[in-house]
Amino acid sequence: MTTIVLADDEALLRKALGVQGFVSKSAEPAHITSVIALLHEGRRWIAPDVSARALIDDCPLTDRETDVLRATADGYSAADIAAQLHLAEGTVRNYLSNAMRKTQTQTRHEAARYAREHDWL
Repeated sequence: MTTIVLADDEALLRKALGVQGFVSKSAEPAHITSVIALLHEGRRWIAPDVSARALIDDCPLTDRETDVLRATADGYSAADIAAQLHLAEGTVRNYLSNAMRKTQTQTRHEAARYAREHDWL
């Protein structure tokens, strides 16, 4: 079975690296047709501009900042997160503060939402 994804979302490409083809949804119909023919021959196609953007890791968060934001998104308090991750509560607050600064948000919940929207969680 041949699978092709039409989209402009780099995050979608990162999630769909198993597909045989990835073409921008703004591509000309004739180009899409030629890509389908390539895929039918068993070849792969990923639009160069899309793959270049998708391979750039733009997440400014550290692994620990990601961990605390993920727990925040799950509804846990700073104390709960500290217990789960075996950290001091003040350390969790520092990670959350850094994540809020990096995402330019005002609350930890906004930071978690922003990170999730950018596929960093």
